[in-house]
Amino acid sequence: MHTLKFLFVGFLLLVFNASCSNETTSDEDITENILDTSKVFEAFDVAYGDAERQKFDIYLPANRTLATKTVILIHGGGWTSGSKADMNAFKLLITQQFSDIAVVNMNYRLANANNKPYPMQIEDITNLVAFLRENKTKYSISEDIGFIGISAGAHLSLLWSYAFDTNNKVDMVCSIVGPTNLTDPEYLNNTNPELQNLLDLFGIDPTTEFLEEVSPFHQVTATAPPTILFYGGKDPLIPISQGTDLRDKLQSVNVTHEFTLYDNAGHGWTGLELLDTWSKLNIFMETHL
Repeated sequence: MHTLKFLFVGFLLLVFNASCSNETTSDEDITENILDTSKVFEAFDVAYGDAERQKFDIYLPANRTLATKTVILIHGGGWTSGSKADMNAFKLLITQQFSDIAVVNMNYRLANANNKPYPMQIEDITNLVAFLRENKTKYSISEDIGFIGISAGAHLSLLWSYAFDTNNKVDMVCSIVGPTNLTDPEYLNNTNPELQNLLDLFGIDPTTEFLEEVSPFHQVTATAPPTILFYGGKDPLIPISQGTDLRDKLQSVNVTHEFTLYDNAGHGWTGLELLDTWSKLNIFMETHL
């Protein structure tokens, strides 16, 4: 569950030859100025809380309205590391492919021995979503959102969408190599010290009830949003069952979903498999967001 380092660079050079004229500002400006909806707008390190890590970057498309939806990007890093900068390639792809979608790329507080991932990081997502809702008129966006998460960020995206979207505003969620079930025997009986160190972040000998509480697999219901899943068949940290079991659960409760397994991929992939991921995600976003 280290930060997934997709090698987008060559691909981006092919796709993004033209630059666009953006209006860029600081956190101070964004809180004081009325934003011109006719122009593209970007702001960086906007605070949604008091902690240093509670900041996000935002991209607003030109000609946006109160019907404009927002995709929230959540980075990976085993709940203990990573940065919103790791998701910049996704931000670029989305802003170039979709002229009517806003993008928020968030940081969240990182876990350590004294600060567990849950509920801290879920609370950060809740606070960010509340901040966007409170500022929807200023930003000219709707309350409807989607999530794209990688690894630990995918776990958080799924969990929040399934268990904490009390206003039913999530229209779609994407998990790329995200953990889904901490009660999976593949986890409970694992012999991988690196993996176990990450799982221990949720507590030493936690109860089954707690592990179910923090597992998207156990939180999904028939009201869950459309979900798209991508997994690697040779991932040393995310067993295939993390993807296939959630796929089967989504099928059993009739939730719209797609599932892709790259048989020879690990905890991330490049080349044609990466292009396939973006192609499928692109279509899924067009359909559901």
